[in-house]
Amino acid sequence: MRKISKIEPVRSTLVNRKKVAAYARVSRDTERLINSISAQISYYSSLIQNNPEWDYVGVYADCGISGTSISDRNEFIHMLADCEIGKIDIILCKSISRFARNTVDLLKTVRHLKELGIEVQFEKEHINSLSEDGELMLSLLASFAQEESRSISENCKWGIRKRFQSGEISIANKHLLGYQYDEEQKKYIIIPKEAEAVRWMFQMYIDGISLYNIAKNMNRAGIRSVLGNEFQEASVRSLIFNEVYAGDIRRQKCFISDHVTKTKIINTGQLPQYYMTDCHEAIIDRETYAKVQAEMKRRAAMQNHIYPFTGKIKCAICGNHFTRQKCVIKGNIYVYWICRSKKEKGITCKSHNYSENRLQKVCAELMGTEKFNEIAFKESVKEITILPDGNLDIKFLY
Repeated sequence: MRKISKIEPVRSTLVNRKKVAAYARVSRDTERLINSISAQISYYSSLIQNNPEWDYVGVYADCGISGTSISDRNEFIHMLADCEIGKIDIILCKSISRFARNTVDLLKTVRHLKELGIEVQFEKEHINSLSEDGELMLSLLASFAQEESRSISENCKWGIRKRFQSGEISIANKHLLGYQYDEEQKKYIIIPKEAEAVRWMFQMYIDGISLYNIAKNMNRAGIRSVLGNEFQEASVRSLIFNEVYAGDIRRQKCFISDHVTKTKIINTGQLPQYYMTDCHEAIIDRETYAKVQAEMKRRAAMQNHIYPFTGKIKCAICGNHFTRQKCVIKGNIYVYWICRSKKEKGITCKSHNYSENRLQKVCAELMGTEKFNEIAFKESVKEITILPDGNLDIKFLY
């Protein structure tokens, strides 16, 4: 009699291992936080490597970088690039705020990773991005993280303004032509050789020499900026108008309007400023400084605002006005209107530039004339706002 025996299928003992990475971030590059991120890297490296179902990809870590924006986080961008090419299946992160404090950035990134089939696990909140209620919880908690970031920003600003009021000096520029900031003495110390260049620059201004020619003379003499660059008209202007050379310091000339975009805006009266006198040894004495102020007023009074667009074009990004700029390229003259912030040292603005010809053409079309008419423009147009996308918002007087 035949004997029949059942042969059970052999099941593979191999586990489909997941490729796992972790992301860590600290917003300040201090010794305590460096130790914190080192501990996170060690923790996640051990956690992933000790799991038999996981393959260790690595820990991506950003130090001293804010979580309100993705663009400046190199390791975060590197991690997303590795996700795109299939190197990662799961991302571990300590908390939502470490991943992103900007709700829009967070949801946009997590949704894209979800489309790629990549799971993000947030340890503190016990959230899995691929779970059914994952996105709802992320939306709620990310909003709290963004509000927390705003609150921290406001508290920092409040602290800075309190220090301004009490006379405590917080220096952003450690080295400017003629001075080096001494951390122990908490004040600027004169650099003799550079100070001579500063005195010469101020004397040329008092003598009526234009900012353009002052820059030209300094470059010819081999004098360079603290960054080693040649002087331009705008850089000379920023030094001539700097009260630091008289021994004084003005605080809150600029401010950050939004904690997410971090756009720096010139303070034209939106917030109080704080003027502190005799903070350090002056390079320019009071008498010379008074002459400089008088020369500034003289030149301002002589300015002939003949351009129809002067004072009428406003930047929607930083709130500053546009200024006329002329340049010569290969013998051809080109005239542009640019945001004044682009000429100011330490100010950032990503507004669009406009050629004068294009502005005249657009205005002529709107006013229904064949050519640009200066008189009609002045009588009918109140203000032109350059929007962030480059479009024009024109307000008429009637």
